[in-house]
Amino acid sequence: MKVLSVEASGSTASVSIVSEKGILGEINLNYKMQHSVLLMPMIEQLLKETALTIGEIDGFVVSKGPGSFTGLRIGMATVKGLALGSQKPVISVSSLDALAYNIYTEEGLICSLMDALRGNVYYCIYKIESGSLKAVRDIHTCSLEELIEELKSYKEKLYFVGDGATIHRAALEASLEGPAFAPLHLNHPTASSLGELGLKLLIEGKEDNLNTLAPIYLRRPQAEREYDKKMSEKNE
Repeated sequence: MKVLSVEASGSTASVSIVSEKGILGEINLNYKMQHSVLLMPMIEQLLKETALTIGEIDGFVVSKGPGSFTGLRIGMATVKGLALGSQKPVISVSSLDALAYNIYTEEGLICSLMDALRGNVYYCIYKIESGSLKAVRDIHTCSLEELIEELKSYKEKLYFVGDGATIHRAALEASLEGPAFAPLHLNHPTASSLGELGLKLLIEGKEDNLNTLAPIYLRRPQAEREYDKKMSEKNE
């Protein structure tokens, strides 16, 4: 089974083709261009380089977030269009799951950490059991200070991965005992990690309904929050 996966939840646009035998190809771009401009040309290039057609793809995997509201919508719209046109199944996977999958350790806990701006973070905590990634708490968003207080309650060694871990590394090191951090090249969710997780789900017969498939929105979009703030100030 071959799946085409699309990850657009953050600054890196990533597309990959994955099968049970491994990664057939992957393109990652972290550049100052909108995902709406990048994704389709990247997909077309990837198909060309792997000598595949869209008809030879058996399913699609897409990030459902959390992350950039705009990026998530673009990624989902792209995959929905491809899935609808080819009549192939689609499954969504959390970008935090994909981040955690970049690290493989059966020791301690993995904390996927994405920056949510203004001192806030998106995160989820995992452990690997019998070779499978298991979440030990729900995906959540809060301030960095609130996260640190929660993390102090865990007794296991903590491994951090994600752009939030890079941005807030100094504060985490100052507040926690012996945290470990992923190298920079693993701190972005990639389409290959996303694709491998999604491939397992599709093989199990799981898929999302295109009509109800939607991103995870843990916070309202910044544009909406700023609009409400302006309207509140205007009415004062």
